[in-house]
Amino acid sequence: MGKSIITDDMSQCLICGRPYPEWHHCMYGVANRKLADQYGLIVPLCVEHHRGKTGVHQCRALDLGIKQLAQSKFEEHYSREKWMELFGRNYI
Repeated sequence: MGKSIITDDMSQCLICGRPYPEWHHCMYGVANRKLADQYGLIVPLCVEHHRGKTGVHQCRALDLGIKQLAQSKFEEHYSREKWMELFGRNYI
């Protein structure tokens, strides 16, 4: 897995700062997961914020917030046009 364009610190949860996080692909699904790896759209999340009851896979608001952050950072490096070409949906 490549480097994140969202954070430089992959050693702690992006939400709460707990150590030993799992890596979350901000855009998921088979094709999008590969693009997330390619473009650095990954963030560190603790088990609770990744797979737990309040985590990104259970909480729509957290999922949307992470996607908005990912799109914002992507657009700083590339463009909205490139985002739309690759992901086809605007989250901002």
